Amino acid sequence: MGKLVVFLLYDDVNVLDVAGPIEVFSQPCRNRPAGAAEPYRIMLVSAHGGPVRTSSGVVMHTEAFAALGDDAIDTLVVPGGVEAQPAVAGVAAATALLAPRAQRIASVCTGAIILAYAGLLGGRRATTHWRYVQQLHAADASVQIEPDALYVHDGPVWTSAGISAGIDLALALVEADLGHAAVMTVARQMVVFIKRPGGQSQFSAPLSAQSSDAQFADLHAWMAAHLAADLRVETLAERSHMSPRSFARHYTAKTGNTPARGVELMRLEAAMQQLIHADWPLKRIAAACGFGDEQNLRRVFQRHMGLNPLQYRERFGVQVAA
Repeated sequence: MGKLVVFLLYDDVNVLDVAGPIEVFSQPCRNRPAGAAEPYRIMLVSAHGGPVRTSSGVVMHTEAFAALGDDAIDTLVVPGGVEAQPAVAGVAAATALLAPRAQRIASVCTGAIILAYAGLLGGRRATTHWRYVQQLHAADASVQIEPDALYVHDGPVWTSAGISAGIDLALALVEADLGHAAVMTVARQMVVFIKRPGGQSQFSAPLSAQSSDAQFADLHAWMAAHLAADLRVETLAERSHMSPRSFARHYTAKTGNTPARGVELMRLEAAMQQLIHADWPLKRIAAACGFGDEQNLRRVFQRHMGLNPLQYRERFGVQVAA
């Protein structure tokens, strides 16, 4: 029998926190070679069993804990959804009951807060949705919170950021079980990122820039759409109807980045996406993303990522034939 993946559900659980990871784990089962054993066995459980009403109103059927019998749990997944302390406490008690039977424990979004109240995150590195970082700290001040991470792996515990990051987490778990080739097949089938690195920020560079201050929101949208254009400070200042010196001062104060660094981060992210999703040669990517030449692309990659573009593609992206 395949590895047992158990989802602990409760009323008002976020439906995508459940459905996204379930789809990831089910893909290798549905697309396995003829005659091959199922890699996973998925069960939805709740403390009471029976129907559970999700936050969107969709009802999911669950089994009571007794249905697990004596089977060992390979992965216990605690999705998010609850925010009020009384509700969290009830789910945390159920989590603490099942956790000793699991080889690894994973949470999605505010599920990390449930793990904290269950006593499972003490002293560990973890993440959650950016809006609930303070709640996680309040639940257990010893947790080493990484607020920008998509997911964090610390020993047997895996935590992920908000909602769709649960898909990234599930892909990482499948890769740990079945290997890189298998998880690439799953991601392509689902038409999602083949693999985003766990250290990647919850925010994209353009989104982070646009959310930092409304004054430059339109400018950032234009920058993201014109990365191959001349984005020197003089150009950006002109579009903002400011002098270069005044623009540079205000931009840095509002965003926390110099204009040059803001441009570089947007171009870097665009190059990362091309490396993940396209088989373009580096020269073409460098030109399309505004780096000018391949050597400049390599320098920026090494400075920010600690690896070169081809190493990044090999680890996270498409496999390009020689």
